[in-house]
Amino acid sequence: MNEHQQIIGFDWSALGKNIFFSYNPVSGIYNDHSFYNATVEEVDLAAKKSARAFQQYRKKSGVEKAAFLEAIADEILKAGDHLVEICCNETGLPKGRIEGERGRTIGQLKLFAELLKDGSWVDARIDTAMPDRKPAPKPDIRFMNIAIGPVVVFGASNFPLAFSVAGGDTVSALAAGCPVIVKAHAAHPATSAIIGNAIQIAAKNMNMPDGVFSLLFDDGIQIGIELVKHPLIKAVGFTGSFKAGKALNDVALSRPEPIPVYAEMSSTNPVFILPKMMKEHGAAIAAGYSASLTLGVGQFCTNPGLLFYRKTDDVFKALLKNEFEKTNGGTMLTSNILKSYETGLNDLVATAGVDQLATGKNSDENNYATPALMTTDVSTFNQHVHLAEEIFGPVSLAVRVNSRQEMLDIANKLSGHLTATVYGGEDELIEYKNLLEILEQKVGRVIINNFPTGVEVCSAMVHGGPYPATTNDRTTSVGTAAIFRFTRPVCFQNMPQALLPPELQDENPLSISRLFNGKRAI
Repeated sequence: MNEHQQIIGFDWSALGKNIFFSYNPVSGIYNDHSFYNATVEEVDLAAKKSARAFQQYRKKSGVEKAAFLEAIADEILKAGDHLVEICCNETGLPKGRIEGERGRTIGQLKLFAELLKDGSWVDARIDTAMPDRKPAPKPDIRFMNIAIGPVVVFGASNFPLAFSVAGGDTVSALAAGCPVIVKAHAAHPATSAIIGNAIQIAAKNMNMPDGVFSLLFDDGIQIGIELVKHPLIKAVGFTGSFKAGKALNDVALSRPEPIPVYAEMSSTNPVFILPKMMKEHGAAIAAGYSASLTLGVGQFCTNPGLLFYRKTDDVFKALLKNEFEKTNGGTMLTSNILKSYETGLNDLVATAGVDQLATGKNSDENNYATPALMTTDVSTFNQHVHLAEEIFGPVSLAVRVNSRQEMLDIANKLSGHLTATVYGGEDELIEYKNLLEILEQKVGRVIINNFPTGVEVCSAMVHGGPYPATTNDRTTSVGTAAIFRFTRPVCFQNMPQALLPPELQDENPLSISRLFNGKRAI
């Protein structure tokens, strides 16, 4: 049996007595990897180490932090095929998917490293003194973003690499200058241990402070709550269910010192098909929609779970049915996720006015989810609030609308989502411009003629949205703008040059872009 302990800075700890095992959702049996559940004492140890490390790590230069991120990427690559094998074993995801996700993880580490090397992300602003100004002198005032302190990150079940131990939340927090404590997801703890070990090695090799990174294991909820409650923690990154995300946010807001929780929680990512586009390209849209919906067994936060189309005739409905019946299901990440999927699907089936249009291919494999495409009309959709709620898995509800106005009314009633997609030609999109104007107020990413699965990791990406998609719609969890979740602005007034951070010194030793007396300059 391979026993795994908590990683607390540069140390290992096993104060707890209870253990849990890694699980293979394909075989339906437990793996030979056991993990000690973390204790409250270990939470405190990790938090205190993290707080001490912050006082050193926050002063590291952008170049030093960039080298650290690049070293993490190198260590992950060194894990090689062993990492891929373990990850596939714990998740049921295919080798190609894990290799691609590893590439994305490496890519976002390097993307943030380049951001740090450039250094302009701090948004330095300098307003020099005007001692002769009347009626009162103007002081010298200089502004920049700085790190906020230790951050807790919760690994996501559906992205065991890209949204987990070395995922976007961890990388953006480390880039900002914040130490990180990760609560490993119980669905892939052995994968988490490999990545955690890689980060620990990189931290040691790059002379980072002890406590810049910690990794805690637990198959329950109490340790996560204790982490959020700890007074030394300054922010939280989370990807998961609405219920869990809201619970953590409520805990954070109830603290004597409330802290931000950046939780990505629930989104059905509505798709709107405009009539002319549907008539001219209906077959391609139906095929693309079916493929997007069932990609990864529907276990993506951008899964398109709602489809709205104009009821002109039954041609598009038939195309949807035909294409969806060709789809495959697959093994879900955990048995609990499958149970939740089946419960949600049963609720849809039991709703009067909702019909099952098509199912994908079935199987008797362990933890297998069969895709389902449901259909209803506007009247039924408007009567039942739960029809607009996310069901995590390969299921969608196709809603027939009778007019342009009904489509606009539905858009106006939507809650917050990560994405909204509109399929239409240029002229038709102009005709429906007010639909696009409504949707930009409802989502973080408006997509034209592409399905939402697939989140490009780049500087311009927004992966977020209004509640209940997230607890904070003013930021993103993907792309370089994610760094600002873990920073706060500070300004220095009449500070001597020798005491200013390099980013704010007159000579601009880092050669970064700055706002100098109202004008952009380097």
